[in-house]
Amino acid sequence: MRKDAYAYDTWFDYLKLEESAGDVDRTRQLYERAIANYPPAPDKRLWRRYVYFWLKYAIFEELVAEDAERARAVLAECRRVVPHGHFTFAKVWVHAALLEVRQGKLAAARKLFGQALGRCPKEKLFKEYVQLELQLGEVPRCRQVYLKYLEWDGANCAAWIAYAELEASLGELDRCRSLFELAIAQPSLDMPESLWKAYIDFEIGNEEWERTRALYRALLERSKHPKVWVSFAQFERRAAGLAAAAEVYAEAEAHCREAGLRDERALLLESWRELEAEGGDADRLAAVEAKQPKRLKKKRAVVGDDGEDGGWEEYVDYVFPEEQSKAPSLKILEMAQKWKKQKTGDGPAGE
Repeated sequence: MRKDAYAYDTWFDYLKLEESAGDVDRTRQLYERAIANYPPAPDKRLWRRYVYFWLKYAIFEELVAEDAERARAVLAECRRVVPHGHFTFAKVWVHAALLEVRQGKLAAARKLFGQALGRCPKEKLFKEYVQLELQLGEVPRCRQVYLKYLEWDGANCAAWIAYAELEASLGELDRCRSLFELAIAQPSLDMPESLWKAYIDFEIGNEEWERTRALYRALLERSKHPKVWVSFAQFERRAAGLAAAAEVYAEAEAHCREAGLRDERALLLESWRELEAEGGDADRLAAVEAKQPKRLKKKRAVVGDDGEDGGWEEYVDYVFPEEQSKAPSLKILEMAQKWKKQKTGDGPAGE
């Protein structure tokens, strides 16, 4: 340690040795020597290991020395030392607040959380504060914390979902629904797909079929991604049967055809075929089979970011039934592929 005072792992080994010897005063003195070795710069990477000196010191005072006042003083000094203007450690604030809880001083714990959120708000602090109030059964306080959370980060879908799920768990379905409506109306969201899924799952869980259907329609106004169409069709199968699901697929396929979305259209047709195959409706399955495209492997030139020739890449293209009459070269391509398989031994014997 004389050679390198910042060799924190060595300090931890030494502290562990002293604690195992059972001499409280010697251990306390060693902790004081350890925490005196502040990292040389306000760089969080350098402080991540160092801050555990303080946390372990506080734990030692509380549990080994059984001196809660000293533990409180250690954590207070730690909060003074950490350069909050550059960064903070949520674990320091949480540890201090939970110490107060264990000492039966809830007002002090709440004050610490309030100071932390006012001075250096972090997602973990909001989550821990909510969890504390929830364990105490203080639902109104949970709501207050969630409101502060969302004021701080209104784009955080996980926060919206957690708040809505709290209301649902309390049987407050209208409150839950109102929160979801507020959430999807936000101009910016970090994970909108998870938010919409949670809202839809909530309505399905309550067997609100019309509300769920309306949600899917609202979502399709924003995104006509194939996954949305497939999810909508699966919902309709559960709520109204295979025929309703087929109607969704037909609408999705028509949209992709009109928009020229070839890959998406092929994906939806494949999913539709799987649905009809499971349902056992031979006529409908035959109709969907007739819509399936031909798959063709093609090559195209690749140009690098620097504009240089990057060679060739293979890709899959689709020729849909209505295009086959306009593609006289399709038969030639099929014959070429068949010939290639024969040459490489992949084709059936005798072909």
